[in-house]
Amino acid sequence: MSDLNVGGRGLEYAWHGPPPDAAPTLVFLHEGVGCVSLWRDFPARLAEATGFGALVYSRSGHGRSDPHPLPRTVRFLHEHGLEVLPELLETMRIREAILYGHSDGGSIALIHAGSGSAPSVRALILEAPHVFCEEITLRSIAAAADRYRSGDLRRRLERHHGANVDGAFWGWNGAWLDPAFREWNIEEYLPRIRVPVLVIQGEEDPYGTLRQVEAVAAQCGGPVSRLVLRGCGHAPHREQPDRVLAAAASFLRGRH
Repeated sequence: MSDLNVGGRGLEYAWHGPPPDAAPTLVFLHEGVGCVSLWRDFPARLAEATGFGALVYSRSGHGRSDPHPLPRTVRFLHEHGLEVLPELLETMRIREAILYGHSDGGSIALIHAGSGSAPSVRALILEAPHVFCEEITLRSIAAAADRYRSGDLRRRLERHHGANVDGAFWGWNGAWLDPAFREWNIEEYLPRIRVPVLVIQGEEDPYGTLRQVEAVAAQCGGPVSRLVLRGCGHAPHREQPDRVLAAAASFLRGRH
């Protein structure tokens, strides 16, 4: 695990599998309070199953990356998808990228792929992506703040974020609970996405409904495959890793 510099900030990252000049690269974009370590061994397993490389990194203010100034703006996902991610892909010399985005990371993947300036993107895998703001999302994020203040959530996240823990949590939580975020919507990016998409959603996800999946399937400009998992919440790759791994590997088969 090493650091790279993007936008003047050091980002924690890990690499699995072949380099970008030898195979396509899976680029893992984590959830709102995620980081490298919270992906566990899933990126390495998918890299091995596909023969692709895998880049896993923590956004600034997360994991062991450099801190990020607070408060985050309501456009923080746009900023990453349109500014940070393009620079990161160029810095790492990734020529063929499969963006694997979870939750907020899925939104970043959609914004980047639909920006009209994403020449390296070959496919998207999206777990529980947000396309627009839902009341269920805001209720769950507000409840997370209560668990962070009085439960064990801060202690559990601190193991992964260290000194960044408060900034990572409150940066995410504060942006989503800003009243202006109720109008947040990225559907305008979907028609410009022409690459194949696999979207994965748990039926019991407390942070979003199947309306998000339906929007992606109906509005993306390329082919969309869906995997809806029973008995699954917001993190399919952690809750049902074998099923998600098999579906992702099958979707990517033949894309080398």
